[in-house]
Amino acid sequence: MARPEIYISTDIESDGPIPGPHSMLSFASAAFTADKTLHGTFTANLSTLPGAQGHPETMAWWDTQPQAWAACRAGQQDPAVAMPAYRTWLEGLPGRPVFVGYPAAFDFMFVYWYLIRFTGSSPFSHSALDMKSYAMALLGTDFRSTVKRTMPRAWFDRSPHSHVALDDALEQGALFCAMLDARGQFLQ
Repeated sequence: MARPEIYISTDIESDGPIPGPHSMLSFASAAFTADKTLHGTFTANLSTLPGAQGHPETMAWWDTQPQAWAACRAGQQDPAVAMPAYRTWLEGLPGRPVFVGYPAAFDFMFVYWYLIRFTGSSPFSHSALDMKSYAMALLGTDFRSTVKRTMPRAWFDRSPHSHVALDDALEQGALFCAMLDARGQFLQ
C-alpha cells in the first residue's frame, strides 16, 4: 500500500531571480496532511554561493524589508550541510512529499537546484504543486486575476506573511489545506 501524500508548503528568500548567479538566503518547509495537521517544520538560513551576488533589483527590495533581511541572515549554514539535513527530514516524514508553493515555479526552482547541487537528488522528483493554479481551477477564474486578495476570506488564517520563510511557509500551508477542504463545494 502506497504511503499517503504529505504536502510540503515551502517558501524561500533569495538575493536574485535564479539560483547559481544568485543565492537562496533562507528557506522553510511546513509538512501538512490534508486535514491541516502539521507534522513538522524545517528551516535554514544559508550562506551565499561562492561567486554569486545579489541582483540590484532584489537587493533594492531587501532594503525595504530590514526585519526580514535580518531574520534571513542570522545563523547562516553552509548549503552543503543544510540541504542533506533537509533531504533527510523530508525522507523521514509520514508520507510521500509533495512540494507546494505560492508561486511554486520560483520557490521550487531554488529548492530543486539546491537539492540536486548539494545532495544529488530530490525527494520531490521534478514536480511541484502551484497554489495559485490550484485556486484558479477551484474558483474558475483567470490565472492573472487569481491572487490572494481575490480568494475567499474563509481560506485564510490569521497567520502572518512576513517574508520570513517559516512564517510564510506556515501561512501558505494553512491556506492550501483550506483550499483542499473547500474543493468539495466547488466540484459539485
